[in-house]
Amino acid sequence: MSGCDAHGPRFRCVLPFEAGPAEVRLLRRATVTQLGQWGLASVAEEAELLVTELVTNVIKHVGGGVSATLILEWRLECLRVEVHDKSRTLPAPVQARSDEECGRGLHLLAALAADWGTVLTAVGKSVWCEIAVQPAVCQRVERACGALERYRESRPSMAARGRSKAVFLEESAVGLIADLLHWAAAQGHDPDDVLDRAQMRYEAESEADAAAAA
Repeated sequence: MSGCDAHGPRFRCVLPFEAGPAEVRLLRRATVTQLGQWGLASVAEEAELLVTELVTNVIKHVGGGVSATLILEWRLECLRVEVHDKSRTLPAPVQARSDEECGRGLHLLAALAADWGTVLTAVGKSVWCEIAVQPAVCQRVERACGALERYRESRPSMAARGRSKAVFLEESAVGLIADLLHWAAAQGHDPDDVLDRAQMRYEAESEADAAAAA
């Protein structure tokens, strides 16, 4: 198994492997590591299970030792997991025994994935599935809203008096930023430097989100 393709698109990871039980463990570990780097740890457990099933199906139905490829691709609101092999026989769902740990196959894909399917390729086939993920920008906004709500609750003087929740959140944001600058100064940091670094990080993350959406 190789590492991620350094020459591929920013949110695409290509992992060639030779089908075998040892590779399943390595591919699971590589999947978790890659998703952590992408900030998608929340779907790592589902992805691990799906990778296990897809790779195990290659071992069982195509053959041990055959060359195959696992592809992870983050498409903003979904994570796509594909396994390519050189067999052109498309898999079909079968009734798995309840005591069969690795026989769940396509039933597990249907249960865990938002969508899945099979595609014939020039050299064989691919089996793919997609997991819905929350865009990173939405996760950041939700974290900020939670922090602002807690900040507002800790400030009784900010109690509602006919103003909208949006106005209170904006006031909370200004107050929280001011408190953080006081904290930075108390720690011996330059408040202006902290603001500059925060602005640079915001711009970098915004550019990354725009690139992912393109």
